[in-house]
Amino acid sequence: MSELIALKEALAGEVVEVREHAGELTFIVEASRLKAFLKTLKEKHGFDYLVDIGATDHFVEGLRFELVYNLVSLSRRIRVRVKTRLPEDNPEIDTISDLWPSANWHEREAYDMMGIRFRGHPDLRRIYLPEDFEYHPLRKEFPLLGIPGSLPLPPKDPPKPYL
Repeated sequence: MSELIALKEALAGEVVEVREHAGELTFIVEASRLKAFLKTLKEKHGFDYLVDIGATDHFVEGLRFELVYNLVSLSRRIRVRVKTRLPEDNPEIDTISDLWPSANWHEREAYDMMGIRFRGHPDLRRIYLPEDFEYHPLRKEFPLLGIPGSLPLPPKDPPKPYL
C-alpha cells in the first residue's frame, strides 16, 4: 500500500485528479498530456504491461468519449488505471503503440467501434467491420437493431431436414 501512496504523491502534479478505490489508483489526465504521462508510468515507474484500453461513450455534450488504460507493473505487482476524455467533434489522441506494441489492436478496436482516431498509429483501419462501413456501432446513437441495409447479410437457406 505504501507503494501506491508514493506513486500517488509522485504523480499528483501531472494529473487532473487521482482516485483510490479497492487498493487501486485511477489517474484522470488531460488528453494533451496523456502520452507523456503513460510514458512516465512505463519508463520511471515500471508499468511494463498494458492490459487493455477501453472506450466509453458517455453521450454528453463536450467531452463525450472516455478512454481507460489499464496498466500493471509486473515486478511491483501493482495495477493502475489512467482515464482521459475526448470531445465529440474531434475524438482524436496520440497512439501509444510505440510504447506498448499491443496497443495497436486495442486502438484499432476503439477506432472501429467508437470512431476514436489515434494520431501516428501504424495501421489504423477497421478490425471487425468493412472499411467502407460508415458507422461506429458502440456509439450510443447507433440503433440497437442496427441500420437496415448497412451490411449485406448472407442468403437465408430454408432449413435442411435432419438425416
